[in-house]
Amino acid sequence: MDAYKITTHQYDVVVVGAGGAGLRATMGMAAQGLATACISKVFPTRSHTVAAQGGISAALANMGPDDWRWHFYDTVKGSDWLGDQDAIEYMCREAIPAVVELEHFGLPFSRTEDGRIYQRPFGGMTTKYGEGPPAQRTCAAADRTGHAMLHTLYQQALKHDARFYVEYFALDLIFEEGVCKGVLAWNLADGTLHLFRAQSVVLATGGYGRTYFSCTSAHTCTGDGGGMVLRAGLPLQDMEFVQFHPTGVYGAGMLITEGVRGEGGYLTNANGERFMERYAPSVKDLAPRDMVSRCMTLEIREGRGVGPKKDHIHLHLEHLGAATINEQLPGIAETSRVFAGVDVTREPIPVIPTAHYNMGGIPTNIHGEVVTRKGDNPDAVIPGLMAIGEAACVSVHGANRLGSNSLLDIVVFGRAAAIRAGEVVTPGAKHSTLAADALEPALANFDRLRHANGNLATADIREQMQRAMQADATVFRTGESLRAGAAKVSQVHASFADVKVTDRSLIWNTDLVETLELQNLLGMALTTIYSAENRTESRGAHAREDFPKRDDVNWLKHTLAHVDADGKVRIDYRPVHLTTSGDVAVAPPKERKY
Repeated sequence: MDAYKITTHQYDVVVVGAGGAGLRATMGMAAQGLATACISKVFPTRSHTVAAQGGISAALANMGPDDWRWHFYDTVKGSDWLGDQDAIEYMCREAIPAVVELEHFGLPFSRTEDGRIYQRPFGGMTTKYGEGPPAQRTCAAADRTGHAMLHTLYQQALKHDARFYVEYFALDLIFEEGVCKGVLAWNLADGTLHLFRAQSVVLATGGYGRTYFSCTSAHTCTGDGGGMVLRAGLPLQDMEFVQFHPTGVYGAGMLITEGVRGEGGYLTNANGERFMERYAPSVKDLAPRDMVSRCMTLEIREGRGVGPKKDHIHLHLEHLGAATINEQLPGIAETSRVFAGVDVTREPIPVIPTAHYNMGGIPTNIHGEVVTRKGDNPDAVIPGLMAIGEAACVSVHGANRLGSNSLLDIVVFGRAAAIRAGEVVTPGAKHSTLAADALEPALANFDRLRHANGNLATADIREQMQRAMQADATVFRTGESLRAGAAKVSQVHASFADVKVTDRSLIWNTDLVETLELQNLLGMALTTIYSAENRTESRGAHAREDFPKRDDVNWLKHTLAHVDADGKVRIDYRPVHLTTSGDVAVAPPKERKY
């Protein structure tokens, strides 16, 4: 193994990732006087939160009656009762002050005529515990809400003197006696390695959409936090639940926000029929995403898809008029023109369900602390380690996330992690001396991949993984397809031992970066497809054709998936939290229909 010179930095807290969750945590921790560092492999305002379009949910009641308890019920129902109700209660109650706080930070929300934050309807968001009409609950900055959020939070973090390490790639967590002591990172610009010591390491690394061949995710969404957690011997939770967004641009995968349907857009099949009226007569095109994706897939399967190959669906917004489109959906008009060649004021957008969001991730409590099962305790805290955002699983989304709850998740739990750090981290406390061999596993893994001299290109292995996931772990699943897919993904994982890295340098070595990312993605793919094979029911985004019904007797529980060094997956479980504080009644499981 090469000898690497390592620069050591000492902070109170280190946040890995500078998307919305990472920036909200960084800002909140720095504001409390904690010495805070944020490591990001891209410039903060290029993090994937920038692609979030439609908005952030909060029961502000600016444009009609609303109540955070209705929001709570909708989220529990949307989760198909797999969400932890104590966590959902916390998120929906705290949504209101969290969004007002964003407004005061300077986020440029769209406005009503009387100056209040503009709110649009989103799928699955209703009033009166599902008995009333759709709620206008999603606070929007036109169709660029995530972009506005990133810039606002980055400015606030700088205001509070947080230190940013930009274009640093986090390699591995450093543990000693079960306590996370820091993280090892690689500076892509000059090739140096850096050890960041911290009393608390916060993983805010986003999702792993790039396990799929077609997805709405940026190329940076490679599950880096989850990969580090698996290598540390910890499990990931509920990985079988992957959301397919109904409206990705056909052939390109780019996201067309649910806000289009919130503003009055609608879907049609080859017959020009608004088919969602058949499947979800009360909410129609604003049914939850998992349902709309399945309905679109059924229409295509049954021969009612549009286009020469009858393999996609049309999304209409031309009836809204140019003035509304240019005011409320300017980014969508641009995306459609660039990626689909469509003038949305005159013609529909060709769309197809596309991998979009990961409900599963690193298991945490409502404070952002990473938890796992230890003996009889299913919620044992891992000292020194936190996770937030799409990298984490609180679980507020359960088996299916409602649109606009993702931006809410990252803000509320980024804020919660900052609050917790203020309670448990001692400013300026001296760090313990690490054992001489504490870094060896992380350095050995990095060195092995840097000098990998096999026969297979990283890009070829990655494509094999993505095609297997796209074919066998998609909108509809069967035991047969999942068994075949799991075998394929295991073969691809094994083939990674034969990877070839052609560039040995340490400065801007994109070949090595992509190989390290692929190692993380393979762990995500394994846990996803084996967890899906294991869950013999249909719930939320996990739709088994051979087990079409939800099974609360056997499967009202969270999956915990471990991966050993040989790629073998072991499954364990944690109970779903069916409790609240009493400020809102527990929502008992019942049939989920709209």
